[in-house]
Amino acid sequence: MAAQSTLRKSPSDRFSETFDYFYNRLAARLDKLQRRGPLSSRTARLVATLALSLAIITASYGGYKTYSRRKADRETGRRLVRRNSGLRGKDGSRTIFVPYKDSTSRVTIFPTKKTTFDAHRRLFLASSGQAGDKYDPATMGPPPTGIKPGLNVAFLHQFLSLMNVMVPRWRSKEAGLLTTHAVFLLARTYLSLVVARLDGEIVRDLVAGKGKAFLLGICKWLAIGSVSSYTNSMIKFLQSKISIAFRTRLTRYVHDLYLGHDLAYYKLHNLDGGIGQGADQFITQDLTLFCDSAASLYSSLGKPLVDIFTFNFQLYHSLGPFALTGLLATYFGTATLLRKLSPPFGKLKAMEGRKEGDFRALHARLIANAEEVAFYNGGATEHVLLDKSFKELKTWVENIYKIRVGYNILEDFLLKYSWSAFGYIITSLPVFLPVIGELTPAPRSQSSPEPAVEVGSRSKSQNQSDGRMKQFITNKRLMLNLADAGSRMMYSIKDLSELAGYTSRVYTLISTLHRVHAKAYAAPRYQHAELYSLASIEGTLHRGFDGVRLEDVPVVAPALYPMGGEELIENISFIVGPGDHLLITGPNGAGKSAVARIVAGLWPTYRGLTSRPRQNGQDGIMFLPQRPYLSPGTLRDQVIYPHTEMDMRDAGRRESELQSILEQAKLGYLTDREGGWDTRKEWKDVLSGGEKQRMGIARLLYHEPRFAFIDEGTSAVSSDVEGLLYERAKGKGITLITISTRASLKRYHSYTLTLGLGEDANEYEFLRVGTASEKDSVEKELQELRECLAQVDSWKARRQEIEEELGEVWVRTGESGA
Repeated sequence: MAAQSTLRKSPSDRFSETFDYFYNRLAARLDKLQRRGPLSSRTARLVATLALSLAIITASYGGYKTYSRRKADRETGRRLVRRNSGLRGKDGSRTIFVPYKDSTSRVTIFPTKKTTFDAHRRLFLASSGQAGDKYDPATMGPPPTGIKPGLNVAFLHQFLSLMNVMVPRWRSKEAGLLTTHAVFLLARTYLSLVVARLDGEIVRDLVAGKGKAFLLGICKWLAIGSVSSYTNSMIKFLQSKISIAFRTRLTRYVHDLYLGHDLAYYKLHNLDGGIGQGADQFITQDLTLFCDSAASLYSSLGKPLVDIFTFNFQLYHSLGPFALTGLLATYFGTATLLRKLSPPFGKLKAMEGRKEGDFRALHARLIANAEEVAFYNGGATEHVLLDKSFKELKTWVENIYKIRVGYNILEDFLLKYSWSAFGYIITSLPVFLPVIGELTPAPRSQSSPEPAVEVGSRSKSQNQSDGRMKQFITNKRLMLNLADAGSRMMYSIKDLSELAGYTSRVYTLISTLHRVHAKAYAAPRYQHAELYSLASIEGTLHRGFDGVRLEDVPVVAPALYPMGGEELIENISFIVGPGDHLLITGPNGAGKSAVARIVAGLWPTYRGLTSRPRQNGQDGIMFLPQRPYLSPGTLRDQVIYPHTEMDMRDAGRRESELQSILEQAKLGYLTDREGGWDTRKEWKDVLSGGEKQRMGIARLLYHEPRFAFIDEGTSAVSSDVEGLLYERAKGKGITLITISTRASLKRYHSYTLTLGLGEDANEYEFLRVGTASEKDSVEKELQELRECLAQVDSWKARRQEIEEELGEVWVRTGESGA
């Protein structure tokens, strides 16, 4: 009844009881202090009331502030998620919000410091030696790319180099997780020892008929079982946390290298070519498999090692040195045999990952070019290519499975059945050969025993039997655990081989990124260096010049390293100052877009000097490519790209200004049509070709750079709108460098650069629009066209003659055939 009455109490009654409880405790404390001092009872109660009230007010205020802060964070998160934006810290960190259940989750990303990359470069770039040389980490640093993945010194160096990235310091989160995981692994080993001893005691008490001891042992067993269950669950949970932590650290590290200012995301696929099809397979799949394998290996290797040492120590005290010697010989012999007969799982896994990447790249290419393939009706051809790639992958995977069958048979027989039989033999030694174990029977007395002594002797024999029973069960349990630990150690040899394959691919990705980042390209030692390879770059790219200048720069279409590129123009020289609008024209393949790529730094300056302003901003340069790129995000993001909303707010820009820019680009209707600035759509499918190009001009008007390269940026726009867009851009003080074949654009430019002239199409001409030489050039072109038109009649007559001759040949051939 008392309990029921307590449950019926209202929240105010329970609060009053709690208040009275703390009030009486505080009053009692003050009364105690009052006995020592001059405070009266009334004063003490007053002080207690004030102190308790102050504590309640402070706690309430703190709770309210915490609630308000969390509520504000939730509102900020919802707003920023809707706007596809985040927050920027003073230390360079970025705080982003991601959707999580009904709310948002805050994620703070700290950029990798440049000094960290410099410190890690020695781990991922070879200081000397090339592929084919013998690998020596003491003199060469990382292994060359020619080394096959496997359990060797190269794998050890690669794995330790990646561990420097995954666990950067001893106080990091990853180090704490590894330490906590190790503690639980040690606790699991200790619990295994306790369970082994308890198992022997339970069987002993059961055989001896001791009911109370048997029930007490069962209670201990259940108590230890609950602790063991918690320990096992925590081991698996921490293993997953370690894998996620490793992947987070590596992914952010790779992203900082891949998406840095050195344009590694472009050069990795178009210049270096060190990772084959692309980085997406390495980052999204191989990196994940590597982290999962590394985290599981820590558990599958760490715990068995501890178990082996601990259980061997216990068995040494129980069975003696002879049994321990037999166990160690068995371990060594089994490991040697499996090592000799083990297939090259590392190489097989690395090749499987490469074929997986090829298959995935074909699907990615089909998705990226789906419209073009559909127009050509090329589904059947793409079907054949995909089937062929999948068949290669399927054949390779099936071969791996076939190889595993025989190895698994040998592995299971040795580790499960052979070791178990040997364990029974070892645990039986104290029974059949008592001198080997701890339990040695006492020598029999030569004199005739008394009856009382006979009873004692039988009791002693019974105790020895019970002791042997307990010892046998304990040793059996230890041997089973030892066999399990040893088998997991042997199984981990295969896991190590697979980890070597994943490690090789992830290490290749990061080392290639470091090579691109540091421009560390060396000519092959025993081969002739290509003239225009990445190892023979002697030119200079100067950023910070108030204009665009090329001095004796060859226009070369580069090839993948270490091959040499194709020379389009032997050398080119021109300069564009502020207000000197330039039109670059010429036939297809002459190198018009190549000039923009060289100025942008996408293609190297092999010789000479290239000068340009810094990228973007009102004092820089901006490039509009042929294919307009529309990023994932809101309508606002399309206008301000590559800025984010954080950059826009920091610059003091507002949506009203963006609306004005859209009006100038003849896109003012988009905000009403699409539903506002925070609308998120697949903009590459929503906007038409002309709208995409005008969106590029809107970005140009938003950033207002001093110079801008426009590569066929208005080819899908009508001539009248095109003229308005060019006048708006020039009105903002932007110096335009246009790549186009439209002769009508000359009116908006001051100079023309014509490429692809001469007999070998290796010459160019730089002229001012409206000058006599430029008019002479136009007249010369017109004269050539008139001469060609004058020869049309003679060409028609010659064509008629050729057709008649071919007709006669056909008739004669038909008659002879008849």
